[in-house]
Amino acid sequence: DLVIDMYGYRRLGHNESDEPAFTQPVLYKKIRKRKTVREGYLDHLLEQSDITPEEANQIQSARSKLLDEELSRATSSDYHLPAQKRGPVWSPYFGGPEQDATEPMTGVPADKLKAIARKLTTVPDGFEPHPKLRRLLESRMKAVEDNAGIDWAWAEALAFGSLAMEGCPIRLSGQDSCRGTFSQRHARLHDYKSGETIIPLQHLSEDQAPVQIYNSPLSEIAVLGFDYGYSLDTPDGLVMWEAQFGDFVNVAQVIIDQFISSAEDKWQILSGLVLLLPHGFEGQGPEHSSARLERFLAQCAEDNIQVCQPSNPQQYFHLLRRQVIRKWRKPLVVMTPKSLLRHSGAQCSLTELTEDRFHRVLGEVEDLEPGKVKRILLCSGKVYYDLVGKRQELGRKDIAIVRVEQFYPFCDLSLSRALEGYHKKTPITWVQDEPENMGAWWFMRVHFGDRLLGTHPLSVVCRPPSASPATGSSNAHKREQQRLIDQAFDDSIVA
Repeated sequence: DLVIDMYGYRRLGHNESDEPAFTQPVLYKKIRKRKTVREGYLDHLLEQSDITPEEANQIQSARSKLLDEELSRATSSDYHLPAQKRGPVWSPYFGGPEQDATEPMTGVPADKLKAIARKLTTVPDGFEPHPKLRRLLESRMKAVEDNAGIDWAWAEALAFGSLAMEGCPIRLSGQDSCRGTFSQRHARLHDYKSGETIIPLQHLSEDQAPVQIYNSPLSEIAVLGFDYGYSLDTPDGLVMWEAQFGDFVNVAQVIIDQFISSAEDKWQILSGLVLLLPHGFEGQGPEHSSARLERFLAQCAEDNIQVCQPSNPQQYFHLLRRQVIRKWRKPLVVMTPKSLLRHSGAQCSLTELTEDRFHRVLGEVEDLEPGKVKRILLCSGKVYYDLVGKRQELGRKDIAIVRVEQFYPFCDLSLSRALEGYHKKTPITWVQDEPENMGAWWFMRVHFGDRLLGTHPLSVVCRPPSASPATGSSNAHKREQQRLIDQAFDDSIVA
């Protein structure tokens, strides 16, 4: 009835009712009787006559003094953790607080973009893409020539191409990433007669950087883990992993928790990995709505990661280029759209790609009189276009709409500049598609409290708290969305 278990406990049988369930661990007793590592090693050295007891005590005293001095220095208020020496490939790059990073201009000259566009829309002689794709290529080139109508996927392709031409390696993997989950990317073209394939991004010039785009299996934890490791050896590249739907990142959560969000703090290991997570409440059910923005925001601290939700193609273009051009290396989480991939309002001109940079906050674009604005709607992502449409329908000129494009690291100054001109006590309502316990609302509330920037009263319009990200009924979704947008323009919510 007596068994020694794997931990060294003497486990008594069930018939020993007068004995305790566990007695003193045998293994622990034996461990306590052993000498310490130092004592055992010292005995070994003394036997070898390599050292005297006096010399051993001197070494111990000197080492203890050094450790005490280092501890005192490390616990002082002005102590900064020294940068870890990383190999030559990492020497130009750094982590730490974002305040040490510059904000580069990321535009590309028009003639360069036009040359890239021609390469991306021209197929080799004898290659026969599907007629629909041929029309797509023609429309993309026309958008560049007309300086209007560049959509999300086309802006992305131009960003990839410009970086590859500048010597930046491009790597993208994900489920159906070559075509694009929503049939928007078409980075790999197929000859619909012979089955031959080409990736135009690989044929821009003879001296361009390599471009790798792969369809990966539905094994998110394995693929994201591989791409994270790949990013550690490619600080000069744009390394991206794309979830087919943002929700699929759930299966790779351990990689995010253990490495992406915390590796710099734990081990001083940097990464510039980009996570592209389709996110948006489109009535497609709970598993195809949310990339769990709230989870990433809950892990944000010490400028460990970047979390962004760009609302238009030019913002996405500049965001991708900023990720590589500036030498500050942090993982980037991008909430990418679904319906906005083809939304007529989510398009840009070539000029908007040749100038400017990424903006953390986008102010009101309509010609409103700030003094007549009674309320400000603050939002991010797809819901912006729903709000703009409703405002046009109502003819409201007294409500401004401002977009947050980067949640973290959050910049109060960018938001303050976007709100310049409005009365300091103008009420602000945060509007989000997600339920109250999800999305960015709690992040914003914790950051600002009841008053945004200490002056504007802050309230929220969102779906009620829910255990599930979204309803499974398309009709229910439409009713919920209509109610949400109507409520955003109901002045009584701030009464």
